[in-house]
Amino acid sequence: MSHTQITLTSDIATFIRKDVLDRFVRYARVSTASDPSSTTKPSTYRQHDLLAILAQELTTLGAHNVLHAQNGFVYASLPANRPHTPFGLMAHVDTSSDQSGEGVKPLLRDNYDGSVLSFPDDPTLTLSPADSPELRDFLGDTIITASGLTLLGADDKAGVAEIMSAIATFQTFENLPHGHIEVCFTSDEEIGHGVDGIDTARLPAHLYTIDGSYPGELEAECFDALGVTVEFTGRGVHPGYSYGKMINAALLASDFIAELPKDARPETTKDRDGFIHVSDVTANNESAKVSLLLRDFEHSKNLDRLEYVRSAARNIEERNPGSRVALSHIHQYENMRDELLKHPEVIERAIHAITDTGICVRRKAIRGGTDGSKLTAMGYPTPNIFAGGLLFHSRKEWIALSSMVKAVETLLHLARHHTIT
Repeated sequence: MSHTQITLTSDIATFIRKDVLDRFVRYARVSTASDPSSTTKPSTYRQHDLLAILAQELTTLGAHNVLHAQNGFVYASLPANRPHTPFGLMAHVDTSSDQSGEGVKPLLRDNYDGSVLSFPDDPTLTLSPADSPELRDFLGDTIITASGLTLLGADDKAGVAEIMSAIATFQTFENLPHGHIEVCFTSDEEIGHGVDGIDTARLPAHLYTIDGSYPGELEAECFDALGVTVEFTGRGVHPGYSYGKMINAALLASDFIAELPKDARPETTKDRDGFIHVSDVTANNESAKVSLLLRDFEHSKNLDRLEYVRSAARNIEERNPGSRVALSHIHQYENMRDELLKHPEVIERAIHAITDTGICVRRKAIRGGTDGSKLTAMGYPTPNIFAGGLLFHSRKEWIALSSMVKAVETLLHLARHHTIT
């Protein structure tokens, strides 16, 4: 097997730079936050606003079999122009609800000089290399942020824009070699439901999510993830007459949280450490609910954490006669490492594609998950390729234009490595 060589001419480079920037800015302005409390798919109807735009643009670009599905997906095909091994590209349209995604105003900060960046809509907010040392790697580049009141949405509208720009580049420069490419844009990835209801008949055997961070990142391992809900039932009584009678559910929840280990929180762990994260608390006198995220790279260690949480919940109930504590959990996704080890060719193609752009491959494990986590478990090996953004889910989120350009170039080379001559 050999691969047709390609040369990214100055015309192609100029096209990519303008196209991917225009797309990202346009997509970032569309509000698409998902809602973890919703029971619909997608969880917010506004995600369809961007999905509809993408479906129309894919049709205009001449993609085949474009489908905007009402359960929150857009599918499209780009037929091969060389003998090929089919593959798929995926990104999600939703943004995190951790920060507002309403009225995003992307700001282009040209010729970044390493100084502290301010935000016009919140003068108290700043971004500097002290917050994100990676900024020093992009001196002279165009840095893109939001205006201070919202996240930017590079997670994962950068990935969306990069896939769309790659398709536009293939269609504009028809001599670029590529095999059959299936495109799939998903919804609700941020709340763990990105591939729920996906049409597997539209998926090729090998897929790649474009949802990573720093340029060169390639991720073939992720957290094992458990979601835990602990519900506390107390006894509400008029506070003036509650001696010996009231059981305050809010305080039960507070005592339970205090029993969780302080050295196993997200803010006190890094690298390959796992954690227990208190993600949400609702409480009053009579009832309270604590939502937890349990994360580790080994499922057995996550089960140990689950038993710790169960023990802490039992302790609260035993110390407070008359209270009730109920615990439930779900396995949200699993580490994709072991399954991907069975398909080394998927990783090797991505390594070659990244290397061909002139940047170094950065192999790392995801301290989180992607749509690829579940897809890999379903039998579709799906490593994760960088999209370029940093400080995701925060108002300081940023991305460099050169990072998006390199991501598009990576996809062009990836397609070449899926052709056979």
